[in-house]
Amino acid sequence: MTGTGAGRRSLKRRLAAGERLHGVLLRLPSQTLVEMAGVAGLDYVVVDCEHGPADTIALQHHLTAAAAHGLDVLVRVGTDEPALALRCLDLGAAGIIHPHVDSAEDARRAVAADHYPPLGRRGFATYSRAGRFGTVTAAEHLAAAEETLVVAMVETARACAAAGEIAATPGVDAVLVGPADLAAECGFPGPEAVGELITQAHRATGEAGRAVMAIVPDTASARAAGEAGAQLVLYNLAQVLMDTFASLAAPTSARRAERP
Repeated sequence: MTGTGAGRRSLKRRLAAGERLHGVLLRLPSQTLVEMAGVAGLDYVVVDCEHGPADTIALQHHLTAAAAHGLDVLVRVGTDEPALALRCLDLGAAGIIHPHVDSAEDARRAVAADHYPPLGRRGFATYSRAGRFGTVTAAEHLAAAEETLVVAMVETARACAAAGEIAATPGVDAVLVGPADLAAECGFPGPEAVGELITQAHRATGEAGRAVMAIVPDTASARAAGEAGAQLVLYNLAQVLMDTFASLAAPTSARRAERP
């Protein structure tokens, strides 16, 4: 149980087969939202333990809900948090997103946190939820753990310039540019300048043979990201919900404005 149920291909294998996968980023802890994502037919969810609550008890409930609907779960941990990554994987997460990866050395540390030796340094245990509470053999657990997806987030101009080296690091499966942190680090130069850095990082990632993950606010942006080559399309659910609420509130606001 590493986020992939019996008879289901892992996210890693689906990416290798050339599939484009769609998911949602959840910053608001809610098992119901996880279930709704599964019922809707999305491929994965990302539970945010960097900017959202890093509560592993709640995370276990989210993972259980996701498993019931055949949904894979990636978890975004904080910067250089191998202990949290270990707990998330032991609970059954399909992979980890590591923020603020600025170099190949940072990428190697991320891989080491997520994989067992010899590739990494993850502590070994089969009695966790990922090991079906000790009912699988060590060999079976090791084989399942090889399907763990490692995503490196690049969030600075330096990291974008090093995206090719980061992506090529053995064990890294995908690269995600964090547009908000990138813009902040660059002094908010405007969308065009930030877009150029993102394009640079995406191009280098593709040339390294790794998957591009792109965060998007709506379906039009998702189509554009897919056409540009992103294999992992990630909807920012908070933005989607706020845009939806704003559109629902618009008629009421218009009626109020018309009143004398």
